[in-house]
Amino acid sequence: MTIAGIYRTQKRNLKEIEQVMENLLKTNHTTLHQAAVDLLRAGGKRIRPILVMLSAEFGNPNHEDVKKAAVTLELIHMASLVHDDVVDNANLRRGKKTVKATWDNRVAMYTGDYIFAHSIEHMTGVHLPYAHQLVSKAIRDISLGEIEQIRHLYNVDQHLRHYLLRIKRKTALLIALSCQLGALTAGCSHDIVRKLYYFGYFIGMSYQIIDDILDFVGTEKQLGKPAGSDLKQGNITLPTLFALSIPDVRQRVVSCFESNNEQADWDGAIQLVKQSGGIEYAESINERYLAKALNILKSLPQNQVTENLRKIAKYLGKRKY
Repeated sequence: MTIAGIYRTQKRNLKEIEQVMENLLKTNHTTLHQAAVDLLRAGGKRIRPILVMLSAEFGNPNHEDVKKAAVTLELIHMASLVHDDVVDNANLRRGKKTVKATWDNRVAMYTGDYIFAHSIEHMTGVHLPYAHQLVSKAIRDISLGEIEQIRHLYNVDQHLRHYLLRIKRKTALLIALSCQLGALTAGCSHDIVRKLYYFGYFIGMSYQIIDDILDFVGTEKQLGKPAGSDLKQGNITLPTLFALSIPDVRQRVVSCFESNNEQADWDGAIQLVKQSGGIEYAESINERYLAKALNILKSLPQNQVTENLRKIAKYLGKRKY
């Protein structure tokens, strides 16, 4: 089955999840309603709901708690994007204006808070205390990841462990939780729940590393935002981290950071990072995480569900946009 085929099998579930999210975000406050619904309708890969639904197929995918978990996690993801755009001062996401660009930072922050609140409220319908603990921890970790990103902006002396911890908190843990909660709410065994958590964690790390690579090699049309945005915003990702070990590249990047945007030679700095071997280094780290994810699947029941997760993992770990 192809990736498109996998999405087709989940079409009805995804449509129901979208409808629930839209109903939840309705409000009489015009600005808040428009900001939240515009964000929802901007679309996305809906990877987290897909992973919830696929993981649930190791148990009872029709349990009412499964879709509640899927809705909750996608709302958390959406809320984090709104806040992330404020932190990054980003004006475009998926080719459309961000909430902060359409309105301002204050509206964006409260829109994110509003969506976070609805995610927690919707989760109350799931009568599994442990699941609530996991969701609360995820929101806490996402916040820590954002704070760590702010703390390390323009810091050319950070280490690989700083980067890996940051992307773990910002991205990987929510994807891991998607697999974990999908299995948990479907009544799967502890062993399967645990293995799916680690599968999700490894593909989550891979997913973010690919995102960071694409920021250098993708086009604005593919990315939905200007290429090289991370570096220009002072966010040092894996390709740049590797490139900073080369004195000439380090000097150029530092010079750009110390200049204002009008004077900085960002194109030159981005080109140097691309030529440094940083892209290839990041790709090698990505391959390690992807291999770990695929290895986890070997210990799960070998059926169509496992094969679908394998294809999702390879798609995410090798995507070009």
